[in-house]
Amino acid sequence: MILAFNLSIIFNPDLVITQEFWAVMAASLIIMIVGTWDDLKEIFWESQLFYQVALAILVFIVGVRIYSVTNPLSGGIIKMDMGLGVILSVLLVITWIVLMINAMNWIDGIDGLSGGLTFIGAFTIFVLSLKPEVNQPPVAILAMMLCGASLGFLIFNFNPSKILAGTSGSMFMGFILAVLAIFAGTKIATALLAMAIPIIDFIWVILERIKNKRSIFKPDRSHLHYKLIDLGWSQRKITALYYFVTVLIALVALNTRFVGKLITLLVTGVIMLIFLFVIGKKTSIIKLRAK
Repeated sequence: MILAFNLSIIFNPDLVITQEFWAVMAASLIIMIVGTWDDLKEIFWESQLFYQVALAILVFIVGVRIYSVTNPLSGGIIKMDMGLGVILSVLLVITWIVLMINAMNWIDGIDGLSGGLTFIGAFTIFVLSLKPEVNQPPVAILAMMLCGASLGFLIFNFNPSKILAGTSGSMFMGFILAVLAIFAGTKIATALLAMAIPIIDFIWVILERIKNKRSIFKPDRSHLHYKLIDLGWSQRKITALYYFVTVLIALVALNTRFVGKLITLLVTGVIMLIFLFVIGKKTSIIKLRAK
């Protein structure tokens, strides 16, 4: 996926490869190297977090930045291109990229899940980039390249899978989705909605591990997809649910403005939390009965 994406950029005659694009390509190759190393010989979480932050800082330095955000109270624009705004921008970029990398890495637990969600997220950004108020054909081209790379992978990863994304593949998908959202006129709200399920699941798992006094970096079966498997759901049924909900939310995100996106995000968050709570209770009862 990483090589296909980068080669598509290099050999596409319609793209002018800017320094931002070169930095993203270099970062993706670093992800491939470090991720493969982690797949072969597990890397401590401190090292993984360090290189994720380093990659975010690298792309920020060369221009992948959040220059402004919408004020949720007034609807106005908050500039972040000078002074303290730059500090806030770098913190937001680091948080957003690290969040997406790890959310996609953690969701990659069953066949077809990460690749399918990446395809939907990339296609959402593709459509968004072609809207008149955004009008960024180069970002649309990059998004379609990611669609192609993820779809090519998904053909062989859908249940029963013949290949797996591994750490390098899943982190690459999260990283590129995060960067594309910044490129697309800082449309992070749209990408946040499109990737609501993995992001909310990511946050829920962290809170659950803290509650149970477990390391937030130690893998377990507290993710939603694992809990659904424990309830007897098939992998195909789980991926179908994730796809359907993600497409539904993405359609809403593409057809609403900031306030509508905020309301949709809040409603989605509440529904997801209730669903996670109910599923968690059911799996706990099953485990108690098994004992």
